Amino acid sequence: MNFRKTLLISMSLISFTFLQSCQEDSEPNNQEGQAQVRLNLTDAPGLYQAVYIDLQNVELKVDSSAWISLNTQAGIYNLLDFQNGLDTLIGQAFVPAGKLNQIRLILGPNNSIVTATDSVSLKVPSGSQSGLKLLVNYTLQADLVYEFSLDFDAHRSIVLKGNGDYSLKPVIRVFTSSSTGSISGFIQPDSVMTGLLAHNTLGDSAATIADTNTGYFLLAGLNPGTYTVEFNPQAPFNFKDTTNIMVNAGQVTDLDTISL
Repeated sequence: MNFRKTLLISMSLISFTFLQSCQEDSEPNNQEGQAQVRLNLTDAPGLYQAVYIDLQNVELKVDSSAWISLNTQAGIYNLLDFQNGLDTLIGQAFVPAGKLNQIRLILGPNNSIVTATDSVSLKVPSGSQSGLKLLVNYTLQADLVYEFSLDFDAHRSIVLKGNGDYSLKPVIRVFTSSSTGSISGFIQPDSVMTGLLAHNTLGDSAATIADTNTGYFLLAGLNPGTYTVEFNPQAPFNFKDTTNIMVNAGQVTDLDTISL
């Protein structure tokens, strides 16, 4: 129990840092009149051993300007490394203040998935040419820092074709944690693989799989409102849900320990 309390406190501190998405820049800079944008990659899990994407570049379009390249942390990322509140910075830059309209991810050729039996190439129909374009509608004010999360839904983004090939048709949520909230807690027994889904009557939703070492889960990027959280554990445990969970912007709603 002491371990759980310590872990919960640690994860709460991580979540608090994660929720700082729009703040005054604490360090002086020479980019007066511009906004700083930081993009983090996180993931809604999929039923694979690994999902690798070959990230080459990240770009933004502000107002009607040309595409602006970020200082991109290029490389091959396993999306499944970033679940339950874990993320990684993939790009940042100072950009003109204005309306952020689009984010574009340029992927290279080395994308793949690892199934229970094999490693398979993951085809990206347009990622290498025109990029994966994400629509955003967010006003950037000068002299502020904006932290965006790109929630890459690995499960819904991968399509198995009739010929046995896998293709990537990305389903990616873009959100700022200052305007959304999260739901966290622990599953007991913690070793049981349990899928979770939070949803409301407006169609807002987020999914994850609880950590099978600690039982910890975090459902992030939820618009403020009242949610139902569904728990789908492996047999012999049964489905259950929890209703009327209130989510507030910039806050983590703690469900404590959920017994299956």
